[in-house]
Amino acid sequence: MSIPTPSDSVSSVSWLVPDWPLPPGVRCLITTRHGGASAAPYDSFNLATHVGDAASAVAANRARLAHQLPGEPVWLEQVHGVQVADADAYVPGAPPPCADAAVARRAGVVCTALTADCLPVLFCSADGRSVGAAHAGWRGLCAGVLEACVARLEVPAAGVLAYLGPAIGPSAFEVGDEVRAAFLAHDAEAAACFLPGTTGKWFADLYALARLRLARLGVVNVRGGGLCTYTERERFYSYRRDGAQSGRMASLIWRELPAAMGRKDA
Repeated sequence: MSIPTPSDSVSSVSWLVPDWPLPPGVRCLITTRHGGASAAPYDSFNLATHVGDAASAVAANRARLAHQLPGEPVWLEQVHGVQVADADAYVPGAPPPCADAAVARRAGVVCTALTADCLPVLFCSADGRSVGAAHAGWRGLCAGVLEACVARLEVPAAGVLAYLGPAIGPSAFEVGDEVRAAFLAHDAEAAACFLPGTTGKWFADLYALARLRLARLGVVNVRGGGLCTYTERERFYSYRRDGAQSGRMASLIWRELPAAMGRKDA
């Protein structure tokens, strides 16, 4: 199993700008744990409201993020499922959609996935008319959240671009035999994505599992992968490493508003 070398660049305001061939008018970014208002152990750019962080700190962090975007992100109530929200239909101020992925076609609508070890996957149609973001923990990945999100883009799979954001790496993600069995029940070739761990355990490669799922769909233009939230303590939150008091990063993608077309700053 080969893992591509990450080619992200870290901006001065401490987020990642994925390096992938996006069509004109589509933008994306991935936050890190730096540059915000949250105190330890959530220090400092936690964007989740459900992890025990001070509400005022999360609000300040979200406001800082929104300042770099065409509008407030469409936050999701993520439940490790396969539901895909229509971000275009979201009404600001309404409760977050209960979903683990979102798609948008209108300019200025920001699709968002929150993660801290789970795999965020950003999607874009090659013509730039549809974008999406998915939260893929092992349960959602196994159940088909990536397939569901690609289907909602409503373009041929060969015309879909995907980017795999920061997730727990294969040297740190040890799971039980039931996890491996669940993936193998769907695709026997998933066995190559697991290496033996301690007795009765396996090291799972979320990146390889996602690439296998996407390849089965016909999505061949896949970038990213290779970062590890668990081992890169200084840069990323990790639920497995830090427990319930871990913050969350955001992976975001959107179509630019016409007035912003051609702008190079994040």
